[in-house]
Amino acid sequence: MNALTSARRFSHCLAWLFVAASIVASLAGVARAQQDDTTLRVFIFAGQSNMVGSDSRASDVKLYAPFAGLEEPQPDVKFSYCIGREEKRKSDGWVALAPVDAVVGPELSFARRVSEHVKAPIAIVKVAAGGTTLGGDWNPDEPSGFKLYPLALDWIRNALADLDRRKLSYRIEGFVWHQGENDMFQKEYRAAYARNLANFMASWRRDLKTPALRFYVGELCTKTIWGMDHRAEMNAIGLAQREVTDADPLADFVPTAHIAIEIGGDGGLHYHYGTLGQLEHGVHHADAYLRTLGKEPKSARPLATWPYPKGGRVQLFVLAGHRNMEGERAFVEDLGQLKGKGALAKDNARIAFRYSLGGGFKVSDGWEPLGPAGCYDTFGPELSFGAALARKSKDDIAIAKFTHSGSQVVDWSPAGSETPSRNLYPAFLEFVRSSMQDLAARGQEVELAGIFYHLGENDMSFAPYRRKAIEQLSTLVDASRRDLALPHLRWFVSQQPPTDTEGVRSIDVTAQLAQLAAADPHFLHIRAFELPGMESPLVITTPGIVALGELLATSYLKSR
Repeated sequence: MNALTSARRFSHCLAWLFVAASIVASLAGVARAQQDDTTLRVFIFAGQSNMVGSDSRASDVKLYAPFAGLEEPQPDVKFSYCIGREEKRKSDGWVALAPVDAVVGPELSFARRVSEHVKAPIAIVKVAAGGTTLGGDWNPDEPSGFKLYPLALDWIRNALADLDRRKLSYRIEGFVWHQGENDMFQKEYRAAYARNLANFMASWRRDLKTPALRFYVGELCTKTIWGMDHRAEMNAIGLAQREVTDADPLADFVPTAHIAIEIGGDGGLHYHYGTLGQLEHGVHHADAYLRTLGKEPKSARPLATWPYPKGGRVQLFVLAGHRNMEGERAFVEDLGQLKGKGALAKDNARIAFRYSLGGGFKVSDGWEPLGPAGCYDTFGPELSFGAALARKSKDDIAIAKFTHSGSQVVDWSPAGSETPSRNLYPAFLEFVRSSMQDLAARGQEVELAGIFYHLGENDMSFAPYRRKAIEQLSTLVDASRRDLALPHLRWFVSQQPPTDTEGVRSIDVTAQLAQLAAADPHFLHIRAFELPGMESPLVITTPGIVALGELLATSYLKSR
């Protein structure tokens, strides 16, 4: 090694040591500052259309009980924004946080969630524009297109300068980033996304003189039509995001693949989160931030007393599926409006309940009492299913639920797809197996009474997926029986009315399911074609989810 090379390496090491020391010092300062409840905490929100809030409506917020009131201004939260591409909507200085142009962005629920757990005042600066790329528009070094990086930097600096003029004490607390859909369509941008994202983050820390600035990078939603039609491309962006956040101690990857998306036209599929998804989107970023403070909201639901006698027989029911089995649009607050259903909102300690929701996003703490356990005061058909069984059967029962609202049927197939990170079968199999083993370890005689699967909703609207759905379902059924060594394991597959549009109508999945059931004495096809609460394609709301659970229970009891 020559002297010049040695000198360069020494200089490089010194530079990294300086950066590391700066970060350590800044983190120490941040830790001290967390005790300060008077300094204004400023959050930056940036990205493309799913950061803007495209295809959302403030007038629809009232439809989703857990988020009621977020259509109104939040006067205690300062807001500065520049949103859009050619025609930008801009705030005149700092204003009260509220929907812009009747559009809902994630900042609304983020602010309320954070404010519920942090006493300090908060402010949000938002710069976002749909259809923009990190490789071009947001490129710090060579911005092209709408040149959003320099625009955002100027906007943020001006907003902060205004706080200085007002002599307000503040600090930049975090940077929320949701973007990547457009980069996945350009080969060179897709391949460079990890490098570009790391440079993007480093540039903000440099330009805002905040070496310890923490980033919250939102996952792209796999439930959208792009999540189905461009799996490989979206997966490439997701892997790049994880690569960067895994390597950066000041960056968090925020899962959002399971959250709601807007319901489109007759087919139902869409590209954007829409109103409900945006509200959920903001909650996840808020929780990621609160987690860094040790203040993440948690609700303990302990099963204080084991409900079954030792040595007794327990029937285990496994519920599985996608958005409606998860309960995307069934809210606990709405149960009180359904005659005789209000009691479903209370925990039932006589039935042990175990769950993994959102593909592992939310997992139960062992066995809990059967009760509402969704991420947003939501629930699935398990509540009415368990109640109906308990009313009509003297058997001891336990329920285990495994769902991923952002999945498609191919994700459940043992073969999976070209995106292995979305393959659910191994985790599902282990979930069923461990549920049985845990009950046995507690001294119970376990009978796996059946797997209740609600057929993928999105698949029904997209011809390439609908065409293969029943074949993939059949392989799932066969594999589960083989791998669990239960050749006669019963499967109960429920089906809501499949999408009836020109592009998919000719693929008769109902007839295919009927044929599968006719050939298999341990397979029951349940036609859930008359459920209430299906005003929009694909999704079932509170009354329908309750009715679905009762239908599943009735179908099981009749089949015994």
